[in-house]
Amino acid sequence: MKRKELYIFIVMVFTLFVLNKVFMNINHPVYTETEEMVNHDHISPQKLVDNVWKVIKTNYYDPTMNNQDWSRWENRYDGKIKSDEDAKVAIDTMLASLNDPYSRFMNKTEYNDQNTSISSKISGIGVNISSIAGKIHIINVIDGTPAQNANLQAGDIILDIDGKDANGLSIAEVANLVRGPENTFVQLTILRNKDKFTKKVVRKEIKIKTVKSSVDSNIGYIQISSFIGSTTPNEFLEAIEKTKDTDGLVIDLRGNTGGLLPNAIFIANLFIPHGKIVSIVGRNGYKYDIQAQETDLEIKKPVVVLVDGGSASASEILSGALKDYKRAKLVGTKTFGKGMVQKIIPLENETGLNLTVAKYLTPAGTDINKKGIKPDIEVQFTEKNIRNREDVQLQTAKNLLSKMISQNR
Repeated sequence: MKRKELYIFIVMVFTLFVLNKVFMNINHPVYTETEEMVNHDHISPQKLVDNVWKVIKTNYYDPTMNNQDWSRWENRYDGKIKSDEDAKVAIDTMLASLNDPYSRFMNKTEYNDQNTSISSKISGIGVNISSIAGKIHIINVIDGTPAQNANLQAGDIILDIDGKDANGLSIAEVANLVRGPENTFVQLTILRNKDKFTKKVVRKEIKIKTVKSSVDSNIGYIQISSFIGSTTPNEFLEAIEKTKDTDGLVIDLRGNTGGLLPNAIFIANLFIPHGKIVSIVGRNGYKYDIQAQETDLEIKKPVVVLVDGGSASASEILSGALKDYKRAKLVGTKTFGKGMVQKIIPLENETGLNLTVAKYLTPAGTDINKKGIKPDIEVQFTEKNIRNREDVQLQTAKNLLSKMISQNR
């Protein structure tokens, strides 16, 4: 095993050990991306509903269950569940009573898609999107993908997906509509400048590289598009190696909706060698501080982090820690504000539950849930910026970083 891979392995094992200790205190076994995640046991739809009721009762982070008597659901559907669809409706109804947008039941197809994301592969068309004033803009098109073959372009606005109006939908909702089984088609209505047209695009497997990097003079640029991939730590170290001769770094977390908690902790640890990186608070109020671990690789150069309303969860753990320690300046717009921790729980019939089991606090003890993190310098995109493909946020970050580099000399 190479030294770099050994270092990643040691840090990730330690992190997962810590998380296991945390979640044991909230009566939930830790999940890791290396475990067998699919439960192939087959039970009746009625029994599945009964089991999910128990799992939620035991593991949900709020013991009041959103100030309701959870026992009211225990026998609510006895004798009424005849099919898998009946089970899904019943489980979704129970979850809806928690008023928690992050806890959700996944049927077999949805659960397989979740596992595929962790292995850094999805079936889609190959675009990155952003929501600006309620409109869904294509930010960039990945090379060699169906989107590029269909001549979709950065700056295009997605008006509807398979006849469903995209206006006002969240990025996650649009992504779920665009993705689907490989070799199926999605029909998009596109607005480009003043021209409106329809494109029928085939879905293909998109191998996701979650980290990409480049160098502009003495400034390194590293974009982390997601923390969901098991290869993200290795990819980030490769990016650090490629930008090692620069005097400062821009880390781009815009549109990064999160992923695996250990990935965010691992990357934060490279910049924060001492002290706590994040605090996890479980359902019984148990609080555990995840501390930085000693490492041979400490990145000391100046850093600016780009964030926006799509930066959530693991992105906020990383940006929040760097901001609290004054290890980086944040540029862009306020982050999403997702301070809750979900765990993926395998269920029978190859289904799963993505359940909120804890909340997290930044190193300064700040609860950012539903509040987000304010950047040090706020920079908004205008529609003119989008049309002209002007990344004013990135340019502001580079200008700020150049001043920081000068002051650091």
